[in-house]
Amino acid sequence: MSKYQAKFTVIKSNIDQLNHVNNVVYVEWIQDIANQHWNQLKEGYDTSNYIWVVIKHEIDYLGQALLGDQIEASTWVGETGGIKSVRHVEFYKNQTLLVKAKTTFCLLNATSFKPRRITDTILKMLSRK
Repeated sequence: MSKYQAKFTVIKSNIDQLNHVNNVVYVEWIQDIANQHWNQLKEGYDTSNYIWVVIKHEIDYLGQALLGDQIEASTWVGETGGIKSVRHVEFYKNQTLLVKAKTTFCLLNATSFKPRRITDTILKMLSRK
């Protein structure tokens, strides 16, 4: 399992009326880190025939992040098969878990936008370290 890590700094536009990071911001960060990790994993491969789309988010909010906080995030690919792949993301502040998410992606043909079975090559890419 290949883990990818990124850091986020909480800025004013991330803050909601309760003075903590808005839940929508976490969804954006989930998408950002997923894209960054995918871009790393696909290096050296032609993936122009494929696109991933989100079909489900499950998010547990366990703590709060405030203006100026440094957030460390990690992501990894979980169960993958058929047309679906699960990605996990965790967000930490000072080693305390704030948010954990599980997102299910569906692989599509980039031209027809129809679901596409995950190939052995893609499975190999997703398991790169």
